[in-house]
Amino acid sequence: MTIAIPATPPAPVTLAEAFKYWLKLGFISFGGPAGQIAMMHQELVEKRRWISEHRYLHALNYCMLLPGPEAIQLAIYISWLMHGVRGAIVAGVLFFLPAFVLLSVIAAIYLAWGNVPLVQGIFYGIKPAVVAVVLFAAWRIGSRALKNEILWGMAALAFVAIFFFKIGFPWVVLAAAIIGALGGKLLPAKFKSGGGHGASNKQYGPAIIDDDTPTPEHAKFSLDKTLITVGSFVFVGAAGLLLLSAYPAMLHMGVFFTKAAFLTIGGAYAVLPYVYQGGVEHFNWLTGPQMMDGLALGETTPGPLIMIVTWVGYLGGVSKGMVSNAILAGVTGAAIATFFTFLPSFLFIIAGGPLVEATRNELKFTAPLTGITAAVVGVVLNLAVFFAWHTFWPHGTADAPFFGSFDWYPLVIAIAAFVALWKYKIDIMKVIGVCALLGLLRTLLI
Repeated sequence: MTIAIPATPPAPVTLAEAFKYWLKLGFISFGGPAGQIAMMHQELVEKRRWISEHRYLHALNYCMLLPGPEAIQLAIYISWLMHGVRGAIVAGVLFFLPAFVLLSVIAAIYLAWGNVPLVQGIFYGIKPAVVAVVLFAAWRIGSRALKNEILWGMAALAFVAIFFFKIGFPWVVLAAAIIGALGGKLLPAKFKSGGGHGASNKQYGPAIIDDDTPTPEHAKFSLDKTLITVGSFVFVGAAGLLLLSAYPAMLHMGVFFTKAAFLTIGGAYAVLPYVYQGGVEHFNWLTGPQMMDGLALGETTPGPLIMIVTWVGYLGGVSKGMVSNAILAGVTGAAIATFFTFLPSFLFIIAGGPLVEATRNELKFTAPLTGITAAVVGVVLNLAVFFAWHTFWPHGTADAPFFGSFDWYPLVIAIAAFVALWKYKIDIMKVIGVCALLGLLRTLLI
């Protein structure tokens, strides 16, 4: 049966109408960035026809090049193109707001009742699932990014640097970018991007923002407007940090997550080691097992995976006693972490979008970014090893990593979870749910 392609574009959409969709998306945006991007494509390109296939992919290519969560940046971009700065703010905030509220509530419950045996049993099963999820992420990124022996070597060197020599994540990224830049000149064939999103020939009918729709006035490039926009964001960020300057714990968190926002090249998994190093080892906002629990919850709640920063911020706010009331301290930490993580995403779209619209041609990964992506594979693998150590040797410490008995049950769960993700392509949420039940069952039987 052939479906007729509409001949005319839909009626223009008001910001109030768009508000309803972005709010809905905030509550149903499960499945990580790939799932969220596919969900927006199905709804905005195929069904509602707010934007054409080519314009959608053009925006996505730009967002894939940026630091930060690409799915929320794509939502910001489309809404900005349709309704200007107000649209960008509406789409961006509604994308993460439900997850912010949900994770804050769960964090409060976790701190209050996390030591209850039944709750511990659930997280006992979730931890090996996290090992499998992160290992699967390393495999998934590596299978796309590591196209030759040089990129494989860079991934291995990144793992060695961060695992054995404890070199900070930003330095690993910088070194990978430099090697990539040099490699792009000396061995260009080895550093050509293997990823990206090309143009598609699929047709869904005319869209509100179609291939030949003129760029809206607010989206036209102007150097003066760009400088004013960048200056405004710098002012907002600096003013926010200035307000926190009287409270060292809050200021440290604001500065740290501002840095993290500019390091999320390669997706949320790429920045997790940096957040771990800062949150667990340097600032002691939370423990390694608490970080794992937060990652599992981030996988099973709506919104971008980088929302784990809300979890880290909440637990950090409580552990550092940012204010006297524990719940208020947690919400304060969560708000600081979330605000400074996402502020640059709005900057990249509102300031950079006009330039992208002005060029309107295929954007490609640069050689430095190819190098960074290769290093990210090694970095994420390091994270999987770290989580595995905490899970299989629960009594181990940094000085005695294999202290205590080896716990075989989580290893079985982790292997089964990885096979389910890799071979049978089972949804991450379902895998984590089943693993949680297995952990609960184990707790009830012993």
